[in-house]
Amino acid sequence: MIITISGLHGTGKSTIAKLLANNLGLPYYSTGQAFRDLAEDYSMTLEEFSDYVERNPEIDKSLDKKVIDMAKKGSIVIDSQLSGHLLKSIADYKIHLTCPLKVRVERMTARDQSSYDAKLNETTIREESELKRFNKLYNIDLSDNDFIQNFFDLIIDTESLSIEAVMQIILKDLEKIKPNDF
Repeated sequence: MIITISGLHGTGKSTIAKLLANNLGLPYYSTGQAFRDLAEDYSMTLEEFSDYVERNPEIDKSLDKKVIDMAKKGSIVIDSQLSGHLLKSIADYKIHLTCPLKVRVERMTARDQSSYDAKLNETTIREESELKRFNKLYNIDLSDNDFIQNFFDLIIDTESLSIEAVMQIILKDLEKIKPNDF
């Protein structure tokens, strides 16, 4: 089973994807982590690297190709803002997580032990860059709520839910579509 988990930064997609992969005994891949690793390899901050990638679209294309190649190998949980879109023809189950910006920034501030203002600035720059890049590369508008509502199999607002509650919602919904597998 190929499961995608999409959402903006700080919605909980990496945390949930790792737990879900572990729970289901599936491999896990994160383009967000790959992006952070590349930024580090280039000795750039995430803001600097986002700006660099805007001018060098082959980096996004390379990361996205890896997502597709990994999914073609078989069952996996993929955490990526675009995974649902990139894998729309082969993904078995597409999840989208949402959460207000303020809460997302608070979560990332705690996770990264940084200041709220610095994380807000970083997140705003990254998300504006991604919105432009993804629209230009794939004609995907991550801010189109009508499209999101009709595209994903499950949408969860994680603002006031615990990690465990989000997992229970996903596992319960998965049982409906693949009752003998879970």
